[in-house]
Amino acid sequence: MFDLLHTHITKRVPMTREEFDLCARFFVHKKIRKRQFVLQEGEVCKHLAFVNDGCLREYTVDHKGEEHILQFAIRDWWISDLTSFLSGAKSTHTIDALQDSEVLLLEKEARDAMLDAVPAMERYFRLLLETNYIATHRRINQSLSASAEERYLAFIKTYPRLVEQVPQNQIASYLGITPQSLSRIRKELSRKA
Repeated sequence: MFDLLHTHITKRVPMTREEFDLCARFFVHKKIRKRQFVLQEGEVCKHLAFVNDGCLREYTVDHKGEEHILQFAIRDWWISDLTSFLSGAKSTHTIDALQDSEVLLLEKEARDAMLDAVPAMERYFRLLLETNYIATHRRINQSLSASAEERYLAFIKTYPRLVEQVPQNQIASYLGITPQSLSRIRKELSRKA
């Protein structure tokens, strides 16, 4: 149950097996059914979630009722509304499962206790935040200056596993385009190939 998390952490920071075993005590394993919520808009985000298996998404819903996907999380990825988690403010996002999934949940108090108990985890989470910051700014820049085709090509280059796991309408929402536009882009790209 914790092997994937162990690999994920030790790729980024050195850690003894004893230190990792101590860390593992702070996580709660949970199975999530397809379409089940991990977080709903208006709630305070109480967990960081490491995806052991499956696929989750984080999204907002606008005044027209349209979903706008902010991020996906597949096997070996983290997902959370960090703003709500860190500040205690109510979330403006929703996180749910796109397919039956298994996650390891880490509550804020447990995370803080784990950081005190295993100092290497401070570095680990700092590295995760740095990576997240870079990816977020890259995405903002692409959404402001890249064409829909360029955004799609960047998406499949950056997240090749997602193209196979996530429905086309969900990818379109993430890219900020209609499913019809994405379909046209895909047809044009296959014609060029």
